[in-house]
Amino acid sequence: MDQCCYMKDFGPCYIILLLCVDDMLVADFNMDEINILKAYLSEEFEMKDLGVANQILAMNINRNKSDGSLILSQYKYIGKVLEKFNMHYTKIVSTTLGVQFNLTKE
Repeated sequence: MDQCCYMKDFGPCYIILLLCVDDMLVADFNMDEINILKAYLSEEFEMKDLGVANQILAMNINRNKSDGSLILSQYKYIGKVLEKFNMHYTKIVSTTLGVQFNLTKE
């Protein structure tokens, strides 16, 4: 299996690069670091900057900056799969993350 998550430590924070075939996502608190990385990579590879990510690998990304929430959803993809197998009539139920997962900003 190929590694697809790369991280570089910058002391109190770090930059994360997620790469899968021709899809790439870069995350950092510092936009300047992101721009430096994108400029460096564009010198080596043919790239197209699509701006703020709304989707990657069939996952929709929804951010709410006012409350700091981040929601990942595969709603559209799941709908396509259900339709393909003629199961689109099934009842939709939300599933929350298990209580044993303690996610923090750190």
